Amino acid sequence: MTVTLDDKLAWSDGKPVTADDYIFAFEVIGNKDYDGVRYDDTFSGIEGMDAYHAGKADKISGIKKVDDKTVELTYKAANPTLRAGLWSYPIQKAAFKGIPVAKMSASDPVRKNPVGYGPFKIKSMVTGESVKFVANEHYYAGKPKLAGVNLSVASPDTINESLKQGKYDLALSYPTAQYDPKKVPSNVTFLGDNDLSYSYLGFKLGHYDKEKQENVMDKNAKMADPKLRQAMAYAMNNAEVGKSLYKGLRTPANSLIIPNFASFYDKDLKGYTYDPKKAKKLLADAGYTKKDKDGYLLTPDGKPLVIHLASMSGDKIAEPLAKFYIQNWKDIGIHVELTDGRLMEFNSFYDRIEKDDKDIDIYLGAWGTGTDVNPAGLYSRTSAFNYSRYVSKENDKLLAEGQSEKAFDTAYRADVYKKWQELMVKDAPVVPTLFRYSLNPVNKRLQGYSLDPEVYNTYQEMYVTDKAVK
Repeated sequence: MTVTLDDKLAWSDGKPVTADDYIFAFEVIGNKDYDGVRYDDTFSGIEGMDAYHAGKADKISGIKKVDDKTVELTYKAANPTLRAGLWSYPIQKAAFKGIPVAKMSASDPVRKNPVGYGPFKIKSMVTGESVKFVANEHYYAGKPKLAGVNLSVASPDTINESLKQGKYDLALSYPTAQYDPKKVPSNVTFLGDNDLSYSYLGFKLGHYDKEKQENVMDKNAKMADPKLRQAMAYAMNNAEVGKSLYKGLRTPANSLIIPNFASFYDKDLKGYTYDPKKAKKLLADAGYTKKDKDGYLLTPDGKPLVIHLASMSGDKIAEPLAKFYIQNWKDIGIHVELTDGRLMEFNSFYDRIEKDDKDIDIYLGAWGTGTDVNPAGLYSRTSAFNYSRYVSKENDKLLAEGQSEKAFDTAYRADVYKKWQELMVKDAPVVPTLFRYSLNPVNKRLQGYSLDPEVYNTYQEMYVTDKAVK
């Protein structure tokens, strides 16, 4: 495949974006010392990447610089995932001169003075709070209509009042828990769409081996019994959660492939609908019959069973949601407690999940799917995102078939992913709970913003009227 950079494409410091910058992104992400999570089959599928990633080669043989604006990528095999797009984010090589890959994520070019190539560039920022952008005079497509953009982290508890006062023109990742159709400010329009995401319950089944860079299951893990996992899934009343806590903006999920991928989503898959009677039968059949003095089930060998749940803090629904599910499980005799007795802050939650914290047995999470149906990036044997650490030969086989040359045939790929969806229901390493409907409140003075998938919101074409609408 040939990648050609626009002749006018430049960094926000005025330097041209070159083929070396584009190649550098692959060299960084493919490096064995890279500490991020972007290394997936988009990278590993390139010829020579395996040797480079293992530290056995200094260069990636499948990447060739043709000239300053052209790069050729050679893949080991044709992969239908590539139809969703190639990696498209160069990294300015000059900015990281002398900085080892292992130290890049904490370096000044990342944390203090990053350069980009979009319509705006950073003027100032307060870590964890706000970033001020001004128009990038070097932007290849010309001057944007806005003079600048102020990005702030807003409190979920005050976002509605802030919108009403005209403090924000646009709220991204709006917490649907705050939405009240009877109290929509007159100066705001809510745009909505089926979200490219889903919520799920994950079961910790092992650990990630950093040396081998693959997931490893532990047969002695507390949640290793599939019958226990299935029972807990049947005990969850997701329909009530969507109706009562999310005002209908979330609906029960039956699959790890979302309905947006209509050609691949199995709408007839039964999944785990609320059925506490079935949950209790599964537990009884698996040997969970004896109880302690408080009425909680013991393990089949008569030992106490306390399952620790990790759930994030955040909006006003976070605590009621966790308590609701804990009660669901109590109703079938399963003793579940919050890890450390409380909800976790976002960064702490994912840090502990990624490190396979032994104090976490199950967790409530969510994934954004992106625009490609391929689930390998989240559930493959080698994926660091596979937080449950689930692996199986059948999973390997189906995920490989879904990325094979045969999978360019949509009907073939759909059949493969139908089998994969059925496998994940049967093995239940993670259980989808809710499909999501996203909301984006927009001040009526903002023009040019759209949720149309054909429109790429770069902010280049957005503009505002003279006065804020309140």
